[in-house]
Amino acid sequence: MSDRENPSPEHRRPEGVDDATVEALGTLSEAFETVEHARGLLYGFHRLSGRADLLLGDAVDQLRDAGHGELAERIAEELVGRNVLDGRWTFQVVEEYDDGYHRVFAELEAAAREQLVGGRRHLFEAEMKEDRRTHGREGHEAR
Repeated sequence: MSDRENPSPEHRRPEGVDDATVEALGTLSEAFETVEHARGLLYGFHRLSGRADLLLGDAVDQLRDAGHGELAERIAEELVGRNVLDGRWTFQVVEEYDDGYHRVFAELEAAAREQLVGGRRHLFEAEMKEDRRTHGREGHEAR
């Protein structure tokens, strides 16, 4: 069997690790991947909110140029640069999420893997791949 037909060492279960542990770490990994997705959406929210504020500034300028100064001033004063949450712009929300919840989640997920399987990642998925792939077939190699 070629090396491509065997999973790489970092995707093999360490000796003595049971199914329940691999499954639990798989669920923990899935939870962290979900948090990463949420983080991406939060960054999307941050970028979209910032872009909207810049566009709003352009709209205010255009309203002024079109002779609607009073309306432009009201929008500029009440909305341009406004906090999206109490006391915070989106960059502050992202920083708080990153420095708090996300950081702790990442540290604990990594610590669990380190403690239980020597830091190996995606063992559950690697074993699923071994179970589902067609051994010996092109495009189905282990690595």
